[in-house]
Amino acid sequence: MYHPATEQYIDADPGVRLWTERRGAPDAPPLLLVMGAAVAGVGWPEEMVDALAEHHHVIRYDHRDTGRSTTAYDEQPYRVVDLAQDAVAVLDALEIPRAHMAGLSLGGMLTQLVLADHPDRVLSATLMGTCALSTRPYVAPDGTSTPAAELPPIFPEVLEMWARPVEDEGLEAELDRRVEHWRVLGGDQLPFDEGYFRDLERRVVVHAGTYKASTAHGRADDSGMLRTAPLARNEVPVLVTVAPAEPVFPPPHPQHLAQVVGGARLVEIPGMGHALPPAVQGPLVAAILEHTSAAAARRAG
Repeated sequence: MYHPATEQYIDADPGVRLWTERRGAPDAPPLLLVMGAAVAGVGWPEEMVDALAEHHHVIRYDHRDTGRSTTAYDEQPYRVVDLAQDAVAVLDALEIPRAHMAGLSLGGMLTQLVLADHPDRVLSATLMGTCALSTRPYVAPDGTSTPAAELPPIFPEVLEMWARPVEDEGLEAELDRRVEHWRVLGGDQLPFDEGYFRDLERRVVVHAGTYKASTAHGRADDSGMLRTAPLARNEVPVLVTVAPAEPVFPPPHPQHLAQVVGGARLVEIPGMGHALPPAVQGPLVAAILEHTSAAAARRAG
């Protein structure tokens, strides 16, 4: 049965409204998608959302200072941990007691914060393209121990791109910049489809009503995010994706994450980098659905 997407604004904090969208059967198991820094909820590809919505009541939303949600960082500064509380506020406002969660990049960190601080709200979690909020070291298969702070850094070409000032030279120039950003983030193992990402970013611009990029998330206070002990005690089923072309949190970051989060397991998505091109969507959707199904079976058993 076809279920049209439902849009709704929710109040996350005084003066903070968040845009949300729900798709799929209302009585299907809820799945909350949590995007990365400075990316609106419509950054989740339509094809991927539709595929997940065949089995789940999928919720995606715009973080503060993205898309159609409140843009007010300069007047009302917040911490990164407040963005995790926003995810809980979305569930509260939509009257969803517990949900499966899937987070990409910063969204994966926010999902870890919810896992650690509100485990009773999470049915399962899928963590993609992110790093562990833990000080525990990584232990390689040969027994070598590496401190968490000494794991591989972000690739230099990514840092160089992030360091460039963003000039307002019009819509098409901004789309050029964003497409090049996705080219770098996508890694070097899959052909890059420039047209696909240009269309994606054009939809993001139409959704937001502006092409101006926000820097709020990069300026937000990121202190107080470590959750070493509660993540180690975690009992919620967690899936960690391994992206072999990942330039932001390259291996062994996923392996480290799976070690320090209780009950976590790994799945490799061939060719994946720090982006969601069509080539990775099918394997990624399959992995998420297998994980949520297994988590449901475990709860039922």
